[in-house]
Amino acid sequence: MGLPNVGKSTLFNCLSNAKAQSANFPFCTIEPNVGVITVPDERLTELERLVKPQRVVPTTVEIVDIAGLVKGASKGEGLGNKFLANIRETDAIIHVLRCFEDDNVTHVDGSVDPVRDKEVIDIELQLKDLETVEARLPKVEKIAKTAKDADSKKLFEVLVKYRDALMTGKSARTVELTEPEAKVAKDLFLLTNKPVMYVCNVDEASVVDGNKHVEAVKAAVKDEQAEVMVIAAQTEAEIAELDSFEERQLFLEDLGLNESGVAKLIRSAYRLLNLQTYFTAGVKEVRAWTFPQGALAPQAAGVIHTDFEKGFIRAEVIKYENFVHYKSEQACKEAGKMSVEGKEYVVQDGDIMHFRFNV
Repeated sequence: MGLPNVGKSTLFNCLSNAKAQSANFPFCTIEPNVGVITVPDERLTELERLVKPQRVVPTTVEIVDIAGLVKGASKGEGLGNKFLANIRETDAIIHVLRCFEDDNVTHVDGSVDPVRDKEVIDIELQLKDLETVEARLPKVEKIAKTAKDADSKKLFEVLVKYRDALMTGKSARTVELTEPEAKVAKDLFLLTNKPVMYVCNVDEASVVDGNKHVEAVKAAVKDEQAEVMVIAAQTEAEIAELDSFEERQLFLEDLGLNESGVAKLIRSAYRLLNLQTYFTAGVKEVRAWTFPQGALAPQAAGVIHTDFEKGFIRAEVIKYENFVHYKSEQACKEAGKMSVEGKEYVVQDGDIMHFRFNV
């Protein structure tokens, strides 16, 4: 998301190759464009080399290109309510900020100032959240007083904390909550509670060292514990148009980069969502599976099929490093590098797993 004309659709096209319309006028995007993108993972390539499967299936993330928000969006300006509803349905936000000067690309406010742009959007999201919180407070307070329900009391306290923060221009994600409080707050779906990553869209000359606009953004978000990425969306679009991998690599090397900004962005988005990957590896298929960080073995098995979770018996686990070292499942078994894990096993990023189940 971001203001109109900051390069969202150009970046989205690079990410998804979905060819969303991008043009030099505000509200070029009205309906959100959705792209399902594969997560680049060198481990999958290595497993393919060793196992030589019939097919390889990477894991994916869904990215939504939401139309440019404007001042007054929280009151419905510029189709604001619709755009804010689109944001509510997402799990995390990639906030694109214009950090390049170009007289040929108009800016809705007439000048380039990414910190001001960020604040415009923050205020709109905060106002919408304040509206949500204030609408809930009287109902929750009534229930908390009459029903003497512990969860309602906790929710009331959380809503008061959120209201106080939002009234002072702070986002909901800055409010520190205990684990029980976070649990009751989950269903509020506040816009400013979503994890966020800031993407500074720069010109080609600034892609390695950044520029004054990037430095201003970093200073403005230093207390947010949010990642700041620097990407030249237009340059990434040109790289994406090249036919061969070799040509793309040469282009990147000329810029002083070892990989595309898009690949870095996809991986960062995956981390932002607290997601990790485990693998299944057999001659029919080598596949990457997405699971939430901290998931237990039955939950991870359920990603493949709910029956795997319901009837979970055990998981046979090989660490990725061991698989690469011994070069096959059989060799890992013989070397004692396959462990048998039960229901309490916390799945680790990169585990190669085989589940036993019975329904």
